[in-house]
Amino acid sequence: MPPFQNSAIDLPETKSSPKTSTAKPYSVIVLNDPVNLMSYVILIFQKVFGFSKTKATKHMFEVHELGKSTVWTGHKELAESYLYTLQQWHLNAIIEQNE
Repeated sequence: MPPFQNSAIDLPETKSSPKTSTAKPYSVIVLNDPVNLMSYVILIFQKVFGFSKTKATKHMFEVHELGKSTVWTGHKELAESYLYTLQQWHLNAIIEQNE
């Protein structure tokens, strides 16, 4: 037996499983406003979220026709960051926790 091995101590094997988050995700919702041009909103969606022009246009029309569009869903901290960024670009946006 090697000098540093102690056969009297047997450590139990532990299996680590990835921790699953039980926190509900947050949605970033852009609201309609009478100020911003449609082309401007499309540009901001492309810049902030990396949307294609088609996807950005789809969300812009949801905002225009339905009054709001959910543009992103995920962790609270990132939702708050996106909210702040959209507000810096003068878009009317909110975050809501999903049910």
